[in-house]
Amino acid sequence: MSIITLTTDYGLKDHFVGALKGKFLTEFPEAQIIDISHDIDPFNIHEASYIIAAAYSSFPRGTIHLIGVDLEINKETVHHIAMQWNDQYFICADNGILSMLTDKILPEKIVAINIHDRLPSDATELDVFVTVAVHLAKGGLLNVIGKEIISLKEVTDLKATVTENQLKGFVIYIDHYGNAVTNISKKMFLEYSKGRPYEIRFKNKSIKSIFAKYSDVGKDRATPLKDLESEKLAIFNDADFLEIAIYKSNPKNFGSASSLLGLNFRDTVMIDFY
Repeated sequence: MSIITLTTDYGLKDHFVGALKGKFLTEFPEAQIIDISHDIDPFNIHEASYIIAAAYSSFPRGTIHLIGVDLEINKETVHHIAMQWNDQYFICADNGILSMLTDKILPEKIVAINIHDRLPSDATELDVFVTVAVHLAKGGLLNVIGKEIISLKEVTDLKATVTENQLKGFVIYIDHYGNAVTNISKKMFLEYSKGRPYEIRFKNKSIKSIFAKYSDVGKDRATPLKDLESEKLAIFNDADFLEIAIYKSNPKNFGSASSLLGLNFRDTVMIDFY
C-alpha cells in the first residue's frame, strides 16, 4: 500500500485538510494517507522544512511527502517540484522548503512539474500536487510529470554560519512544549567543537552544557528533579538539532523556553568555543 504524507499550514478549523484527503481517495482509494502536521505557521517554510526533516526518516522507502506550504507560483517561486531523495519522494513549491534535507544528502532526481496545462482549467495548485502524488504512488516515473533540473532554490536568511570559534544559528521552530529548536545541527557542532569548552548564548543568557536527555539536568545534583522543573537546558533533540528547553515545561502553566527565556522564531543562538 502506498503511503502519502501531508504537511500543511491549513490548520483543522477549515475544510481544506478534509477536502485534500477526499481528492486523494477519489483518485486513489488504496492510498494510505498520514498526517504529519497541519499546524505549520502560515507560509513559514523554515518551520515546514524542519518538520519534514524531523519526520521523513520514520517512513519506509517509497513514501510520498506532499508539502502544502506557500505553494503558489509567483515571480519568486517559479516551479512546483517533485524530488526523489533518500528513496522517498517530496512534492512542494521550489521556495527553499527542502533546504534542510538537501544540506544532508544530495537528491537522486529533481523535476520541475510541467503537467499544469494537462489538467482542467479550474484545477488548483493543490490539484497538481495530488495528481503528481497519485502518479508516483502508482509507480509512475518523475520524467513523465516534469523536466529534470539540477538545483533547488536556496534559502539565504536564517542560515546557520560557522567561524573558527563560533557557531551562529537561529530559532526555526517552537514546539508544543514551548521548546526553541535551532538550525544548529549535532553534526555541525561535533565537527567544529573539536572537544573544546563552549558556551551557548542567547538573549543575554547562557548555557554551558548540552545534555543527552532532559532529565540529565539533575545529573550529579542532590536536588530532586521535581525542584528543577524551571531549569533551562540544552539538548540535541531526536532530529539532531540544538534545542533550548525548560525542564518539564508547561506553556499553559508555569511557562516554557519561549515564554520564560524570551526565545521566538528568528532569534539568534550562538555557541562560542574557547
